[in-house]
Amino acid sequence: MTNTAGAVGIGLGLVAGGALAWGTLVERRLYTLRPQQARIDSLRGGSLRILHLSDMHTAPWQRDKAAWVRSLADISPDLVIATGDFLGHRDALPRVKEALEVFAGVPGAFVFGSNDYFVSRPKNPFAYFAGPSRIKKKPVRLDTDALRAFLVDDLGWHDINNDARRLTAAGVTVDLVGVDDPHIFYDRCDAALAHLDDLREHDALTAGSVAPGSASITIGVTHAPYRRILDQFTASGADIIFAGHTHGGQVCVPGVGALVTNCDIPRKQASGFSAWQSGGHHSLLNVSAGLGTSIYAPVRFACPPEASALDLSGPEVVVPG
Repeated sequence: MTNTAGAVGIGLGLVAGGALAWGTLVERRLYTLRPQQARIDSLRGGSLRILHLSDMHTAPWQRDKAAWVRSLADISPDLVIATGDFLGHRDALPRVKEALEVFAGVPGAFVFGSNDYFVSRPKNPFAYFAGPSRIKKKPVRLDTDALRAFLVDDLGWHDINNDARRLTAAGVTVDLVGVDDPHIFYDRCDAALAHLDDLREHDALTAGSVAPGSASITIGVTHAPYRRILDQFTASGADIIFAGHTHGGQVCVPGVGALVTNCDIPRKQASGFSAWQSGGHHSLLNVSAGLGTSIYAPVRFACPPEASALDLSGPEVVVPG
């Protein structure tokens, strides 16, 4: 009996060690492009290819990640949505620039995550089971302004942290509303939605820039998919919402999925494409599992790093026979 128990223990240890080695050395570098298609009624015959990037957690030595992100320019996105946590190290900005400079001139918008403001620190991974993590007292600040300047001035992307903007991509009028990171309570959703209302009111008063019957879409953007944000975006008419933050659970159980989300979204919606309902309205929801991890927890299991490519089109046209 003792020999059998010992053999079982050794076997389990080998399996666990193998899984850890796989997750640390292999899977966290298996960058994946997740395709998705959906129909949006307001697109009315228009179409839009959106590249969703999230949670790069870039470190200076991650040349392979930067090269893979650069390669995504080959899919020719009409619009790039970035949901924060670009930075994973205080010296990461040059590598972020290397990864993203290829998208200069492509319409885009971004919000920040907490890792774009503060240097990440080692954490007890089991603490996530007790609820969402919190920023330590006296965190070390990063040069967020330099990151913002690159994204806005060099790439031409829109900063929609607690703001709303209108742009045109592939002939589609895109209304974007975003919040700063809800995980650290930087969100001011009421202010962002007020800016969105201003865009709509301007149209109502002046006949605006959206011609009747033309293709349009309203997009909500947040780093962390907290219910309070998803509810407000949905109730305000967002056709689709983009989020990150969860890492898809990062270490998942095959057949079970994410064990934690680091926010209050249901575990079954920790990553991927789903629907969100609030106040009699519904929005599509895309939560990215993200491209990186904290440098202090460089492991993924049953949850490879990803970017998303969403091909959105209008309702199917039925031709009378």
